[in-house]
Amino acid sequence: MPTLPRQARSRAGHRIDIFINLRIVPFIATQVPFNGTLSVTAMSILSSAVDVLRCFSSTRHDVTVTDLVSLLGMPKSNASRLLRAMRDEGLLETVGDSKRYRPSLLLNQVGHLYRFAASLIDRADIVVGRISDQIGHTGYISVRRGNEIVGVTAHPGRHALRVVTAIGDRLPAFASSTGRALLARLTDGEVRALYPDGLTAPSETAPQDIDELLARLAIVRSAGFAESHDEAVRGVRAISVAVGDPATGDEVAICISFPAATVEPAERLAIIRSLGEGAAEIAALTQDKRFTPLNLSTAETAP
Repeated sequence: MPTLPRQARSRAGHRIDIFINLRIVPFIATQVPFNGTLSVTAMSILSSAVDVLRCFSSTRHDVTVTDLVSLLGMPKSNASRLLRAMRDEGLLETVGDSKRYRPSLLLNQVGHLYRFAASLIDRADIVVGRISDQIGHTGYISVRRGNEIVGVTAHPGRHALRVVTAIGDRLPAFASSTGRALLARLTDGEVRALYPDGLTAPSETAPQDIDELLARLAIVRSAGFAESHDEAVRGVRAISVAVGDPATGDEVAICISFPAATVEPAERLAIIRSLGEGAAEIAALTQDKRFTPLNLSTAETAP
């Protein structure tokens, strides 16, 4: 696509043409370019373009020159040139005949490539690993297989007292926080169908019958997280949040577990917040409409 060349002047006073993808991008040069097609200054243009893309969000679907002046502190003339250049390169498109710009079809296609480049477990494992590093307690990713839960990845904590359960071990879903987080995504009828013969509770703190289980699942749906205390694994407390991928049908629970007697209320709340926020990141990416956002008022008061 032919374009008219724009010239810029380097510190040495030489006229230079800067080409990117065989197109000439207007800018004021501040660095002497190297022998190639992309100068250090061109990299700063790329950085500015990324700043523009970061302005878009779930509540801001398009931007104007005025928006960039306000959000980025960018001179009006620079903002106007940058938006036009991004439009010409296919990164943005105008909204009808207006002066508003939104992400282009190209960016939408790239987003879909990223969306399918990693599995739900991969994404969840990154989140749990990050939280485990921050909190210091052991993190797990678990999946439901019928009425049981299976751990598929683990991040051992760094504290002297830490909980470590073998990957692949099966636990009763109704008597674990990971299991109840995932069971809460089902209807009560679907849960009852999983337990036609009732429950055999492994401890006094686990649900004793199907009605108690359904009552706890109702709390999970309201709170956005599940919690267990000395249930399927004695002496262990755990907090879990579930998230799914509608495109594949996969669902996982992300979990932080710790010795029951070692966590103070403030640390417990920090764990709940971190898990809820991490799961929300994944849910936004997978467009999981069944995801239950964290209810902070419940998180602060739930036992």
